[in-house]
Amino acid sequence: MKYLVILFMLLLSLGKGFAQSGLIPQPVAFHRSSGEFLLTALAGISSEPGVSAELVNLTQEQIRSYAGFTLPHSRKKAAIQLKLDSTQVPQKEGYQLRIHPKGVEITGHDPAGLFYGVQSFVQLLHQSKNLRIPASQIIDYPRFSYRGMHLDVSRHWFQVPFIKKYIDLLAQYKFNTFHWHLTDDQGWRIEIKRYPELQKVAAYRKETLMGHKRELPHRFDGKKYGGYYTQEEVREVVRYAAQRHITVIPEIEMPGHALAALSAFPALGCTGGPYQAATFWGIFDDVYCAGNDSTFTFLQNVLDEVVELFPSKYIHIGGDECPKTRWKSCPKCQARMQHQGLKDEHELQSYFIQRMEKYLLTKNREIIGWDEILEGGLSPGATVMSWRGTEGGIEAMRQKHKAIMTPEPFVYFDFYQSLYASEPTAAAWYTPLSKVYSYEPVPDSLTAEEASYLLGIQGNVWSEYLATEAHAEYMIFPRALAVAETAWSPKKGRTYPDFLRRLRLNEPMLQRLKVAYADGFDELTDSVSVAADGKLAVRLTTTLPQATIRYTLDGSTPKTSSTAYRGPVSLGKSTVLKAAVFAGNQQQGRVFEKAFTVSKATGKPVTIQGSPAGNFKPASTRIAVNGVQGTARYNTGEWIGMLGENAEWTLDLQQTQTISKVQTNVLRYHWQRFWEPTLLQVWVSEDGKTYQQVYQQTEFPINGINPVNGQFSPLKARFVKLKALNKGIVPTGEYGAGNKAWLLLDELIVD
Repeated sequence: MKYLVILFMLLLSLGKGFAQSGLIPQPVAFHRSSGEFLLTALAGISSEPGVSAELVNLTQEQIRSYAGFTLPHSRKKAAIQLKLDSTQVPQKEGYQLRIHPKGVEITGHDPAGLFYGVQSFVQLLHQSKNLRIPASQIIDYPRFSYRGMHLDVSRHWFQVPFIKKYIDLLAQYKFNTFHWHLTDDQGWRIEIKRYPELQKVAAYRKETLMGHKRELPHRFDGKKYGGYYTQEEVREVVRYAAQRHITVIPEIEMPGHALAALSAFPALGCTGGPYQAATFWGIFDDVYCAGNDSTFTFLQNVLDEVVELFPSKYIHIGGDECPKTRWKSCPKCQARMQHQGLKDEHELQSYFIQRMEKYLLTKNREIIGWDEILEGGLSPGATVMSWRGTEGGIEAMRQKHKAIMTPEPFVYFDFYQSLYASEPTAAAWYTPLSKVYSYEPVPDSLTAEEASYLLGIQGNVWSEYLATEAHAEYMIFPRALAVAETAWSPKKGRTYPDFLRRLRLNEPMLQRLKVAYADGFDELTDSVSVAADGKLAVRLTTTLPQATIRYTLDGSTPKTSSTAYRGPVSLGKSTVLKAAVFAGNQQQGRVFEKAFTVSKATGKPVTIQGSPAGNFKPASTRIAVNGVQGTARYNTGEWIGMLGENAEWTLDLQQTQTISKVQTNVLRYHWQRFWEPTLLQVWVSEDGKTYQQVYQQTEFPINGINPVNGQFSPLKARFVKLKALNKGIVPTGEYGAGNKAWLLLDELIVD
């Protein structure tokens, strides 16, 4: 049998070049055979001993929902055969699927593998024409053991039918973990029978923020909002997920993100309150008091009921974004630190997490926490969920701790997925489908032994701006499918164009399942460079095969008679470019629009003193003079940011010429630690040695993009120096107080 399996895999690998599957995630090996299988109402489903009635029923229902008829079940051999054989399929969660003209054989290593084989068959069924499924042979198994998706129900609450639909979609694409974020500052969403005040008080907030949190002044709707899941509803969701081989991991936040709980139990906070569930989005100073033993009693009692509801090995305890402000002035917390010999509040947080971990270990459970649990010392058995980037996961694995990669820049789905102005309100940033798909969770910097501690990958869905189920689906899908493929499929052989091809084949199924997915993955993208003659060269691309891009430069909307894109568009002056994709005479998707600015500075050398950091470190300083200005979706690569450092840019115009204006922009969003400079100056020089100041600005009042329009009397200059003094440290009372402030500057324009 072993040699037959090896031969079969060899044949499959040789056959991969002759045909391509339509499956997401991409299978390990796929071979197109001759002929096709016609599914009719006369076909049946047979199952061997060990195959559960639940799986048979699910298979019947999934086929019925598409084909319109229910296949009878028999223990005797039928057209569709369900089998378990760990010898034939040696990999955990693996399966083999053989479709031939006379029938279908699905063999799983274990019940999970058999279930995933059924899901692949269902996908192919949805892609069939007239229930005729091309004959094929598939060998498949997962790359990672942990394949997760998250959902925050605290900021906005989603009822049980939607949770089940979400689980169905995760199962269809071979996720095996649902991370259910149940408590936070804005609402407590799980019934705890010992503490009915959590349901009566903590599950509700008096009103909700309207618009984006960056919009000042904040506006509220004045409507009480909330809800919670009863324990019976939780049990039903857990049962429903288990039938689909999905483990539900609950998250009970601690020690931060606790305002909702404190609103019901103010004695658990450092000040004693009063508190109320948060009505807007952010991080709040009021957290659980770490010096109060009743805090631990409360949380232990809560977890007693949680572990009875969730059989998962892991319980997520949060541990992220916990300000230490209250602890620093709390006599009880300070006494705890002294008694335990803790040197600072970070170690106090570590004490808090380790104490809760020890308690959960008595329940035979392990903890997962966000990467802040590394601060002050990592709990011995903790698993780290690395969200602020990859560094936390890397550090955890180097310490021989298990890690799950969920880095914010790649797999957070509350961020914008396109640069089109018509996108619905999102948290921030810009994370297109292509960026999600590009993420590789195994860091190059780790040894093979260190990388063995990586459990897998997870996509996160925070719901601050997801007020409806349809909006949530729009933000999650299809980006979640890119995570599904990264988590399941081998790294080698995957390509983004082929993923998009298979995604198009999956659209009909998503439509039949009534998923309000974002279907703009064929829309336009652009790139820009500066040609040798100083003009901009704008390149336009679309992933839609055999499509034509048409564009205009006069402000009009592109139509079938507009100029067809044949190569880079050359721009020698400031211009608004509009473009659209056409398939024949039919426009596809939305109109792309972008402004380009050409000035004396465009493409000229720029020297930046200091070290731009994080997501605001450009690949080249030429980003500062590439003709493209930054937007409120501030991680598009156009903003250059200094963390705690002053900014000093020197532009070389390469020849002395007359100038009278220097422009840029400053991004001010205190809620993201983006602070305006205390002083911005413009200096000019003819020789690069002797400079004179020609402009300065100290006021940047706009909560957003602040223009700098430095105008002065015409003069001769070759060098332009821009100096901006960083705020330094975020002031007390502001978001991120005590941390270094960001200083973000934009395109440098000189005329």
